[in-house]
Amino acid sequence: MRNRYLRFLPGLLVLLLLPWGPAAQSTTACARWCPPNSSCVNSTACRCLPGFSASSGEVFTSPSDSCDDINECRPPVAVSCGKSADCQNTEGGYHCTCIPGYELASGAPTFRKESENTCQDMDECQQKLRICKSHSICINTQGSYTCQCLPGFKLNPRDPKLCTDVNECTAGSNPCHNSTHCFNLVGRYECRCRPGWKPIPGSPSSPKDIVCEDKDECSSGEHHCHNSTICTNTVGSYVCHCRRGWVPKLGFQNKQNTTVCEEVSFPTWMPPPGIKSQRLSRFFHRLQDLRGNLSSVSVQSTIQDLVQEVGDLLEGPQDLENLSQSEQQFVATNLLLGLENTLGWLGKALPIGAVTFSSSAGTVLSLEVQEQGYENITLIQNQTKMLLTWDTVHESGDSGPTVVGLLSTPGMGRFLAKAPLVLDTVEQAALHETHKGVLQELYHDLLSDVISAFISNKDPQNLRHPVTFIFQHSVIPGPREKVFCVFWEHGQNGSGHWATSGCRMVGTKDNSTICQCTHLSSFAILMAHYEVQKDSALTVISYVGLSLSLLCLLLAALTFLFCKAIHNTSTSLHLQLSICLFLAHLLFLTAIDRTEIKVLCSIIAGALHYLYLASFTWMLLEGLHLFLTARNLMVVNYSSVNKFMKKLMFPVGYGVPAVIVTISAASRPHLYGTPTSCWLNSEKGFKWSFLGPVCSIFLVNLAFFLMTLWILKSKLSSLNSDVSTLQNTRMLTFKATAQLFILGCTWCLGILQVGPAAHVMAYLFTIINSLQGIFIFLVYCLLSRQVWEQYGKWFKGIDITKSKSEKYTLSSKTTSDACKYSAVRSHITDTACH
Repeated sequence: MRNRYLRFLPGLLVLLLLPWGPAAQSTTACARWCPPNSSCVNSTACRCLPGFSASSGEVFTSPSDSCDDINECRPPVAVSCGKSADCQNTEGGYHCTCIPGYELASGAPTFRKESENTCQDMDECQQKLRICKSHSICINTQGSYTCQCLPGFKLNPRDPKLCTDVNECTAGSNPCHNSTHCFNLVGRYECRCRPGWKPIPGSPSSPKDIVCEDKDECSSGEHHCHNSTICTNTVGSYVCHCRRGWVPKLGFQNKQNTTVCEEVSFPTWMPPPGIKSQRLSRFFHRLQDLRGNLSSVSVQSTIQDLVQEVGDLLEGPQDLENLSQSEQQFVATNLLLGLENTLGWLGKALPIGAVTFSSSAGTVLSLEVQEQGYENITLIQNQTKMLLTWDTVHESGDSGPTVVGLLSTPGMGRFLAKAPLVLDTVEQAALHETHKGVLQELYHDLLSDVISAFISNKDPQNLRHPVTFIFQHSVIPGPREKVFCVFWEHGQNGSGHWATSGCRMVGTKDNSTICQCTHLSSFAILMAHYEVQKDSALTVISYVGLSLSLLCLLLAALTFLFCKAIHNTSTSLHLQLSICLFLAHLLFLTAIDRTEIKVLCSIIAGALHYLYLASFTWMLLEGLHLFLTARNLMVVNYSSVNKFMKKLMFPVGYGVPAVIVTISAASRPHLYGTPTSCWLNSEKGFKWSFLGPVCSIFLVNLAFFLMTLWILKSKLSSLNSDVSTLQNTRMLTFKATAQLFILGCTWCLGILQVGPAAHVMAYLFTIINSLQGIFIFLVYCLLSRQVWEQYGKWFKGIDITKSKSEKYTLSSKTTSDACKYSAVRSHITDTACH
């Protein structure tokens, strides 16, 4: 039956839908092109839904139009939600909400219009109990809230809800009294007494207002000092220090809370093994007596007895002098080491301050016992001074006194004088460089007493700053001698040698030498004698050249003195120049190396200084005479020039050098004479007391020479050409150039003896300067016709007739000029030397 009904169901549905067919087709066609958020009006028009609008109007027919959301919260609509509320636009509509910090009285989240606005303040602190973090409280405000920190805390700039602890004890804001210590806690602080302090009776009980005072642990018995020490109260603490005559035990320091002391004892000092000497045995037997009698109150007398015993041993060594040299050095090493250790240890038991011990034999001990805080230490004895800064011998962490000692043992030198000297590489290189590798053999002598410097609290081989020693000695180093600052370096076999490593000589002057060393030991000053192989070629050149110069200068002086044909002012100048050079060369040749006697050597250096300056001064006068003569060539008034020169030449020629030497000798007499030669010392530029005047004279003479040549050229050109030829201007120029070269330019070679060319310059200087006398004899004697005529009279014994005057055929003006010139010809010829 059911199947039969089902069979008619499709037809029935068709009959039912037939009336709706056209309308359905129309709606479907409209819906195909209407945009979203719109509805179909008919088959050709659409309408935007409420809350949307199209650009062409409410109903549109164009398929390209769209329905866009209308923002009711903005103009022109601008819905008003009322106070403390905001309009919130939605898709196709809007609603109102309370602003943050406010809520509707009903608790609803939104409302539609202003009349429904019931927004009121929200209490965030009640609704969110943990909105503020620890150490803070929440404070509700109108529409919001704030987090306020508890006392002792502050807001974190990076998180306004987080509070951090305030450190009231930071520098610059300490709220506690200066007698207390501020202790910061979480959210608060306390003022507590520092260790070793206690609250003042009656001070406020509040931890923030407490005031403290120093606690005397020593009087109250609260200290922990060992019974071998004495408690001394300090501000805020106390120290335990040894009693007088007691020293800290090994491994302990003085003036510490844990100090433990013991009575001072005599350090172990064993005699050198294998040495047989009754005198030495008695000395060590006496040391045993000193060790047995030592007590805390007898330290000072024990040190005095020890110094006396050492002095007696070294003053009369008796059988010690019969020991071999190596055994004597072995004994000396043992004595020096034993004295340094024993005196440094016993010195710790002395009171603070300086003390000096001495023996009848001349042994002297200076001790300085100091606490930390002194800037420097100076120990002075008769012939030695030691200077060092406090931080050189005292570390910042050290406590207690430091002992610095300086021991002078004059008799020790007899055991160590012949000990070998070992130079460090720097000293060896400097010595060989100074003498250009020609150093031969080195010997040495002691110039000072052997002194020992020691300290108690520090390794003496590793000092922070160098120690300065000033030695006084009676012997002054001579030529081929050098002073060394040395120390006694102990060998592994118990012997030793003198060494220079770590020590340098700062300076030496007369009888004083200054040394600086980076370690402490036993020191002395050695004077080394060394043999230097001289340059034989330079020696031969000097002796041969100076000998020939002396002969030529003597012949020149005799010629100027006895040859009457050439007597004039120029000849007198040549004579004085020859005499000064002769005496200077003779003194140089015979006495330049006489340095044995310092006073005599200084006199020789002063005489050479004067004679050489005088030679240059006479050369200056010759230049002046030449210039004045040439300037007056056209006027016959040369007699006035001669009168002027005769009045001037002797006061200037011998007076000016005397003034220069007098001033130099008065200002720095010790710089006349060097250890190797009797000449001027180059220290502090003293050599310029000679080179300065010489250079000045050379420059002035050069100016005179150039002006003279200019005058001769201008005046001779106005004469007849025959007259000009007759005067032989070439000879004038040659003589002037030769003299300027002889006594001027050659000394420039001495100044140029520096650098790689020094050796070549030394040869040129020696050759040319040693031949000065030969050059002078050649220029002024052998090249002079009048001198040759005089020599002919002397050797041939025949009279030479006087030359007749030459006659010239010249115009009146030329004849007059020629007569004038012939009158001064001899003067110009003989004075053209500059």
